[in-house]
Amino acid sequence: MAMPNLLSRLWHRPSSRARLWQALALGLFGAAIWWLWTNLTGNLARRDLGIDFRFLSGRASFEFGENLAGYQAGDSFLRAFLAGLGNTIQVAVAGIVLTTILALALALVRLSPNRLARRLTGTWIELIRNTPLLLQLLFWHQFIIRQLPMPRQAWEPLPGVFLSNRGLVFPAPETAAALLPMICAVLVGISVALVLRRTPSVHGSRLYHFLPICLLVAPPLIALLIAPPSISFPELKGFNFHGGSSVSPEFIALLCALVIYQSAFMAETIRSGILAVPKGQIEAAQALGLPRFQLLWLVVLPQALRIAIPPVTSQYLSLTKNSSLAVAIGYPDLVRVSQVTISETGRAVECVSILLAVYLSLSLFTALIMDVYNRRVMRRGGAAA
Repeated sequence: MAMPNLLSRLWHRPSSRARLWQALALGLFGAAIWWLWTNLTGNLARRDLGIDFRFLSGRASFEFGENLAGYQAGDSFLRAFLAGLGNTIQVAVAGIVLTTILALALALVRLSPNRLARRLTGTWIELIRNTPLLLQLLFWHQFIIRQLPMPRQAWEPLPGVFLSNRGLVFPAPETAAALLPMICAVLVGISVALVLRRTPSVHGSRLYHFLPICLLVAPPLIALLIAPPSISFPELKGFNFHGGSSVSPEFIALLCALVIYQSAFMAETIRSGILAVPKGQIEAAQALGLPRFQLLWLVVLPQALRIAIPPVTSQYLSLTKNSSLAVAIGYPDLVRVSQVTISETGRAVECVSILLAVYLSLSLFTALIMDVYNRRVMRRGGAAA
């Protein structure tokens, strides 16, 4: 009788029941993983195949021009994957920055007292949110970017900057080493900003909130004036531009589609965070005579961050994962490299495993950074870092 009574007491204890269900769920998950693994290895063994990543040291015969790793045909598959990873990270980082800026602007317009601007922005957001991203990506690639004029009739929005159906061409340093002084200047500016923001005399001044921007902009400009690098300007020769640096039309189409699509969702998230700020805080700031910009920057946005950061993190993760749709327009991201590698080597399991590991790592890294930032904001009571 002692054992049934003991089991009955454990079952009626919420903590014991919770551990039991957790152990059961963990066991089912482990059984599912074991079944998938045994099924996979059994099917591969019947076809005289195995899981082997040594193919990464082999030579790849395909080529794609736009990559940060300097990959060329004849390099190893590993370098091809690194080039694709660099392109994926490039899209993700640029997309996160531009999406945040555009989403904040859309959210503020949605809260504008101007009824026309508010209605138009709301209509735009609903249109974007209820249209598939893949359709928007194809629209930007086929009907916008590819319909731009040829290089001979290229648009020149800024001196030395040309936009055509071959992409965006702009002046750039002739060597990567020329960027070293500016990179060092940016790092020095960040270090000085972190030190000064912890100084009590600076913490309470008006310069406190604009200090990071000033120290990120001023040192590179000073370095540029002291040691100006040799700049290569694009020139039209034949049917295309030569010199300078360029961005492919596929990259532009992908970036535009991702930024516009994700900013529509993020704008509503930021707007909800702003609306959640107590009206008493806004009225108190108005009673103190704060201008509208300072009211927004010093009172509203810091408190809205406490609510908006977790869902905004989900939008960042979604943007990174949605960048895999680049394969639909031929942009050489990680998925594209994986597809071509599978066609050459037949190593589908290994390539898919690499994709899963990379996207999981990128998502976890992004979530970790946003979690650290969120904890910092919460610890400061919502004050923007």
